Amino acid sequence: MMFALVASSAFAEPIKPFAIEVVDDQTGRGIPLVEFKTVNQLQFYTDSAGLIAFNEPGFMGRETWFTIFSHGYEVAADGFGIRGKRILITPGGSATIKLKRKNIAQRLYRVTGEGIYRDTVLLDRKAPIDQPVLNARVLGQDSILTIIYKGKLYWFWGDTNRESYPLGQFHMSGATSLLPKDGGLDPSVGVNLNYFVDKEGFSRGMAPMKESGPVWLDGIMVVKDDAGQEKMLARYSRMKSLGERLEQGLMIYNDEKEMFEKSAQISNDATVVPQGQPFVVKVEGVDYYYFAFPYPLLRVKADFKSAQDLSQYEVFTCLKPGTGTSDRKAEVERDDAGKMIWAWKRGMPLMDEKAQKALTQSKQLTPDQAWINLRDVESGKAITAHGGTVHYNAYRKKYIAIWLELYGTSALGEVWFTEADEPQGPYRKARKIVTHEKYSFYNPRHHPMFDQDGGRLIYFEGTYADLISGAKQLTPRYDYNQIMYRLDLADERLKLE
Repeated sequence: MMFALVASSAFAEPIKPFAIEVVDDQTGRGIPLVEFKTVNQLQFYTDSAGLIAFNEPGFMGRETWFTIFSHGYEVAADGFGIRGKRILITPGGSATIKLKRKNIAQRLYRVTGEGIYRDTVLLDRKAPIDQPVLNARVLGQDSILTIIYKGKLYWFWGDTNRESYPLGQFHMSGATSLLPKDGGLDPSVGVNLNYFVDKEGFSRGMAPMKESGPVWLDGIMVVKDDAGQEKMLARYSRMKSLGERLEQGLMIYNDEKEMFEKSAQISNDATVVPQGQPFVVKVEGVDYYYFAFPYPLLRVKADFKSAQDLSQYEVFTCLKPGTGTSDRKAEVERDDAGKMIWAWKRGMPLMDEKAQKALTQSKQLTPDQAWINLRDVESGKAITAHGGTVHYNAYRKKYIAIWLELYGTSALGEVWFTEADEPQGPYRKARKIVTHEKYSFYNPRHHPMFDQDGGRLIYFEGTYADLISGAKQLTPRYDYNQIMYRLDLADERLKLE
């Protein structure tokens, strides 16, 4: 059998890519993380501007079908129930596709990783950030912590991936950025991160330890010492695995070395320790740090001495002093009229959801007396809150929480909004604001320093990753990175009644 070889000069010159732009039908803004898939399973994802630089020579000059998928967004289905669009692909041409947003919160951009504005650059368009394709050689980063320290916004992440080897950096990464009021970007546009890097230009460890094992930080605080100088401290956990900790303790930031140093080791079994993403509340003229993990039922005075002394930490509990949740003789404290007393107390165990459940099972608490009883405002379904943040919001005039749901419609991908009159709650009704289909979006963090219009617009981000998600395929570039969302607190859908 003979084959004819046909020479063609159709693609002798470089082909100008076709621009696919995907926008939110409510705002007209580009949507990141939208998957376009051809009939022969080629997959493309919009960058942070909502753009795809489509440059497949075999499709030029042809009408091409794309199946379209995006978490929390959708395009109308055709008569066969297939959701997508047919687009005529031409060199240098363009098409705009509108998607309906089902999420209440709006996805804005990716904060970390490679190729944040890859397609924008390939289409020769201007990206809004200084490092649109690769910053500090970072490919992926886990779980963000932010805090304002000495006039700058500090960013800290967990394990960090690089391009040169499958194993990355496991001693926390860090960066700074200017606050919007000091010349930083508008948070609706992006963030210019100035990473702390090693001699090879890769994001370096911010909490190095000689002992083996990844080091994670949380419970980060900025407090003043006796001389009135700001100090930044945090709890560290040196890990053996994802769920096994080797040791924990406190670290203090060294300004000269620009890294955290171990200041004290504490019992590995201690639970009344700095954790989560704390926030400051003024109580009777005194500043306290409240620790949201997720329920803020632990606090300490916001000064350098108190923050380092675990005996000064107070737990919000209904138990009598001297009793514990694991003690069969645990006794709920009541007043003379038999009413349960919830109060801040020192030297007590945490009253988290697990501890409260134990008290309910032992009939120390009835379900209607439970402090932690979060439910879907629509269905009344119980919600198990996981990581997240709590901050006071001037627009709502309440403390608002952005919390992850544990094992909702996805294992770790559902984000909820709730609010309360007091920082410790109770938080009763919640509404889902972000959903992910078989993908995780954990440790969401509201950034109150980015609030706009008197707190009406808030910004939060989380880690988009396949962790225990059951995802059949990892999302290129986006997986194991931070994605920013915006929420309009004036949205009628946020009513919690």
